[in-house]
Amino acid sequence: MTPWTPSGTVYGTLLNFRREWDMWSPRMAQDPHKAPPKAPVLYVKSANTFCPAGQDLLLQDGVNEVDIGATLGLVMGAQAQVVGAALLNDWSVPHTSYYRPPVKFRCRDGFLGLPQQITPGQVQDWATLQIAVRRNGELVQSVDLHQLMRDVPKLLADVGEFMTLQPGDVLMVGTDCLADGTRPRARAGDQVEISAHGFASVVTTVGGAA
Repeated sequence: MTPWTPSGTVYGTLLNFRREWDMWSPRMAQDPHKAPPKAPVLYVKSANTFCPAGQDLLLQDGVNEVDIGATLGLVMGAQAQVVGAALLNDWSVPHTSYYRPPVKFRCRDGFLGLPQQITPGQVQDWATLQIAVRRNGELVQSVDLHQLMRDVPKLLADVGEFMTLQPGDVLMVGTDCLADGTRPRARAGDQVEISAHGFASVVTTVGGAA
C-alpha cells in the first residue's frame, strides 16, 4: 500500500487548546493586536513538509531539536464535508511568538509526519479522542481533544465563515502544550510515536544534527 499524503492544502490552527489560550490571554490585549483573536488563527503546512510513513525526519541548518506537535487532521471531501481523519505530527522549531508568520519554524522539509492511511469516520466520533505521544517508548504527553477551545464542529463552522475547504484539504485542530507552556521535544536519534485508538500511528525517527 502506498503511504497516504495529502492531495490538497494542509492548514494548522494556533491557540486552540484551553491551557495554551489561558497562558497567552494576558498578552492578547497588548500590542500589536490589542484584543484576543475572534476567528481561528490558521497557518499552512506546505507540501515540502510532508513526511510519509516510513521516512525519517532529518534535522538541518543548525536545528538540533524540534517540538513534537501531536494533532488530529480532518480530511475534507466534497461540499466541505469531513470524510475521515488522520493523526499527524506537526513538527516545529521551538519558538515563543505567534506575532509573525511562522513559516521558518513550521515549514521546513519533512515537518509534517504522516500515517500510513487515514481513518474514515464522522466528526462526532472524535470529540473525546485521547492522543498519546511517546518518545523512545516513554509517554511524554497525552492530548485530550475535550480540551479544545473550538471543538471540531465549531472549528469547521468558524473556518467556513471565511473560506471554503476543498476536497483533499486537511484542517488540523491544533497542538497542545505541557503544563509549563512548552511542547515535548525530540533530538537526533529519538523515535517519536503518536497513537490513538482506531487510528494508524505516526512513527518517526529523528536524524541529522547530533
